[in-house]
Amino acid sequence: MKVLAACGSGMGSSQIIKMKITNVFKKLNIPLEIHHCAVSEAKTLAPSYDVVVCSNSLLDVFKNVDQSKTKIIGLKNLLSEKEIEEKVREIVLGE
Repeated sequence: MKVLAACGSGMGSSQIIKMKITNVFKKLNIPLEIHHCAVSEAKTLAPSYDVVVCSNSLLDVFKNVDQSKTKIIGLKNLLSEKEIEEKVREIVLGE
């Protein structure tokens, strides 16, 4: 599964989200190809990914992305693997 972690500047937050997502996908035994970048770049790249993960505050950036092809996950707490796992199970796996 191709996943994109996006934050405002593409530096710190997206790198942290990337590490947390990697842990969750490993726990769920889901194969993962993951990248991180700034939200401005992610807006363009989103259609070529299965999932985009960002802060809830950045969700509006992806409102025009076809969510039947690319799932958009907004996080309240970027550091919470529990929240990431819950959202992946709900939005990606449909559990």
